[in-house]
Amino acid sequence: MATETILIVDDDKNNRELFCSYLESFGLPHDTADDGMAAVKKLETGRFTIVLTDIVMPHMDGIALLQHIREHYPKIGVIVITGHADAYTYTNMIKAGASDFITKPFCADELEAKLNRLVRELDLVRQLEAHAINDPLTEIYNRRYFDTRITAEVQRADRQGYKVFLQMVDVDNLKNYNDEAGHQEGDKLLRSVGRLLVQSIRKDVDWAFRYGGDEFGIVFIQAELHQIIRIAERIQNEYNGDHFPNTGLSIGIARFIRHAGASWPDDIADMVARADKALYGAKKQGKRRIVADENP
Repeated sequence: MATETILIVDDDKNNRELFCSYLESFGLPHDTADDGMAAVKKLETGRFTIVLTDIVMPHMDGIALLQHIREHYPKIGVIVITGHADAYTYTNMIKAGASDFITKPFCADELEAKLNRLVRELDLVRQLEAHAINDPLTEIYNRRYFDTRITAEVQRADRQGYKVFLQMVDVDNLKNYNDEAGHQEGDKLLRSVGRLLVQSIRKDVDWAFRYGGDEFGIVFIQAELHQIIRIAERIQNEYNGDHFPNTGLSIGIARFIRHAGASWPDDIADMVARADKALYGAKKQGKRRIVADENP
């Protein structure tokens, strides 16, 4: 449970202090808010994974806060706590989107048991999500994640007026390497490329993925072409020191372009096609090359 951070929301100072004492005894990091509006501001920091909230509060009650969390932070677990069990039932709160429901008065053991159950559920969901979006061999994002994430990224870039680049990376001569060294060594090579790409990008800004087979990709946010080329050169140089004989990396680069009248999927497919064409050009020029698409 040490990875969870909890926000306590209650307009009663004594209740907040009681919750804090319980959570301190459980070893859980936490913070407090004295009503729903204050909680909304604190949730914007992105620090919290669980919310414990009272229902009856001024300015913004627990029901409105629960609705806000479900709309904006669907991955946060919410335990609703109330002394008005006659007006608010367990069934109604679960239907409204709460993860669990506690009626006052309650003891520390009950709260700890419900928190433990919620933590296990949140951890299971995270594991399932990780399996769905990560490539099992290289442990970086997979093609499915690219397909679901790229639309949101390019739409945000279009609204805010910044550039998005796609860098396609292909391992040169992997088939020959597999034939000579064996597929287990080929798998080591692919894992090494995955680690190298992750180490070469900005955490939580850019993202690397395995596109399929021996082809990888990186999506760069808010960057310029000369920066992307410099990163590509660094990736090639660092890979060359990884001791995989007779192999290398060819890299193609393309920028996302929004075309009048075109759909988002069409423009995304256009960027991928141009990056692939640039990659093919790098191969054609003798491999271990970097080629950027010529579109502005």
